Amino acid sequence: MLTDTALSHVIHIFPFLKVLSPREWNDAEPSIQLFPAKTRFFEVQASEIYSMFLLQGKANITVIDKDGTEVVSNTLAAGEVCGLLTLSGLSGRDYPGSIVSITEVKVLFVRKTSFIKWILQYEPIRHAIFGGLLNGMLRMSERKQKQDGESLEKRLVKTLLQWSTEHNSVIYITHLELAKELGTAREVVSRYLQRYRNRNWIQTGRGWIKILQRKQLATLVM
Repeated sequence: MLTDTALSHVIHIFPFLKVLSPREWNDAEPSIQLFPAKTRFFEVQASEIYSMFLLQGKANITVIDKDGTEVVSNTLAAGEVCGLLTLSGLSGRDYPGSIVSITEVKVLFVRKTSFIKWILQYEPIRHAIFGGLLNGMLRMSERKQKQDGESLEKRLVKTLLQWSTEHNSVIYITHLELAKELGTAREVVSRYLQRYRNRNWIQTGRGWIKILQRKQLATLVM
């Protein structure tokens, strides 16, 4: 069972969960865990038993493409619920991918059976979950449209800004992983990053990129 402080924090992030009784929380066997960046913290095996709520940080929702390539389908931020996770739970199908942390994340895990019961029983939870699902679908559509019309550099800069914050300025990702996310070659991404390093807008190391000047980077996408 969560402590009163932990439960208050959860409800602050996900207000619609305040309708649940202490017994329902107890039945859900909730636990809160911290994971460092670049951790694959939710996969098919976990989805058979648990559902999850992101309390802190950002994560990528990935799926396996037709050719067997893992691709990022959407980005999940604290306070949002993964639509794929909801749909797979309601349909009784396996979760079709993974969730990988971009930054350090704090995650609430609950029993999958409890999560499904909450959705079916409580209208505020149902509205919030499906409203979030609709928003996620709209973001995916908008993202696809922008990718079709935007330059590679704009998409790169937007990704760097989206995956970082003022307080969490380090992104744990390799040039190759970033290139795969953008659908381009590693060498192309490396050239852009070198340009930003020369301007002292970013720092890079093995497997990480630190944003130093967000405002300057943002001028490239205005």
